[in-house]
Amino acid sequence: MGQPTPATDDGWWRSAVIYQVYVRSFADGDGDGTGDLAGVRARLPYLAELGVDALWFNPWYRSPMKDGGYDVADYRAVDPAFGTLAEAEKLIAEARELGIRTLVDIVPNHVSDQHPWFRAALAGGPERELFHFRPGRGEHGELPPNDWQSEFGGPAWTRLPDGDWYLHLFAPEQPDLNWAHPAVRQEHEDILRFWFERGVAGVRIDSAALLVKHPELPDVTEGRDPHPYVDRDELHDVYRAWRAVADEYGAVFVGEVWLPDAERFARYLRPDELHTAFNFSFMSCPWDAARLRRSIDDTLAEHAPVGAPATWVLCNHDVTRTVTRYGRADTGFDFATKAFGTPTDLALGTRRARAAALLSLALPGVVYVYQGEELGLPEADIPLDRIEDPMHARSGGADPGRDGCRVPLPWAAGEPHAGFGGEPWLPQPDGWAAYAADRQAEDPGSMLRLYREAVRLRPVFGDGPPTWLPAPDGVLAFARADALCVLNLSDTPVDLPAHSALLLAGGPLDTAGRLPRDTAVWLRA
Repeated sequence: MGQPTPATDDGWWRSAVIYQVYVRSFADGDGDGTGDLAGVRARLPYLAELGVDALWFNPWYRSPMKDGGYDVADYRAVDPAFGTLAEAEKLIAEARELGIRTLVDIVPNHVSDQHPWFRAALAGGPERELFHFRPGRGEHGELPPNDWQSEFGGPAWTRLPDGDWYLHLFAPEQPDLNWAHPAVRQEHEDILRFWFERGVAGVRIDSAALLVKHPELPDVTEGRDPHPYVDRDELHDVYRAWRAVADEYGAVFVGEVWLPDAERFARYLRPDELHTAFNFSFMSCPWDAARLRRSIDDTLAEHAPVGAPATWVLCNHDVTRTVTRYGRADTGFDFATKAFGTPTDLALGTRRARAAALLSLALPGVVYVYQGEELGLPEADIPLDRIEDPMHARSGGADPGRDGCRVPLPWAAGEPHAGFGGEPWLPQPDGWAAYAADRQAEDPGSMLRLYREAVRLRPVFGDGPPTWLPAPDGVLAFARADALCVLNLSDTPVDLPAHSALLLAGGPLDTAGRLPRDTAVWLRA
């Protein structure tokens, strides 16, 4: 077993660069076409050279993989496709030796239908109380117990042969847990301790605002307040208990909290609850100077009352990749706008993605980098017969799903499958090798080299908030410490403000030394 994280908090998480690892698609160490822990361990030097402070792993637990591992069958075992618990312990320890901490994913809203609890519940055991089983409505119970809809489309209920229905806010293979039951709460606190004792430095909480349900499971009617399953007040008792556990180990939390109400959002970040939460407004903001500035200001204002650091995210395993998204006419993120064959200008998207990387890395707080973003990967088109994401099937094909951002990474341009390993579980597009890490490492103008240099230089911005500087319409300019960040989103090149040195540029200046459109620079004041 690895050494427990000391029960101290040096505040590393307040300004960290955290790299998200989707294990299945990162690197294949044994040649079977599925990424694994051996592949990650082999690439730790790459991650150290990138300069990241921590790795956040999507679920690596034993799972039937009906939803990419978010259907967990055993939280104390690593799925055999990825390796073993012993390998996970080695990975945590080896990363820490390189100065890289580890965060793991926890999925508290639901488990797999193969989890021992649910299998016992189906057999009529007392474990039935750990889930939400209800009789149906209608003359013969043929209708779901309420009108709740799954996040993946269709009713959030599945009927069993005995006539009862069970709740699943996601796929039918992911039954929701009953968080009113003390055994559910105790089990998750025990799971936290299990991983903290193996050296894990933090936990990302999936669907963090959905756990607790109204005891009567009423219909979701327009205007119902509070919502029967989103952001229930009882949730805060859960996270206060979790925080007490984390504090014993000096560990931290980041919550996946999608809430439009800033005051309600901030409640999760009070000093005795979660340390941080993902900031989705910045990620979903269109490529527009005024709206980006408003998103930044609003984010910092939301976090200030509770003293929590903001987080900045451009992409993750659920979102169309940044290069593709920013290459579209409407760059705002919305699941409903995803469609097959959406026209994209990859050159434009790449230029904007480079600028967005410099913007996010210049802001105060925590930055998350999804694997492959540092390579400038675009969204991949997945053949219909190869799509695995349940969102595609549950939507009747209307939603292309999330597999396009989960395609295995290209590591070596001259090797089969671009150096990923065996034939990948998702097909790599033609030309994928052009994005290979080894090729980009040798190219001073590559996305990889830009990310490496930006992460290295990031401390020049210090710890304080940004001070906005006068700038033309369509231009964002701010100072932190003795450094400036300038981003031109206008239609024409602009002059740079007074400065003593050019530290880093997302692209070349024009012949007159002006900043071209869709380009960002870092300057020393």
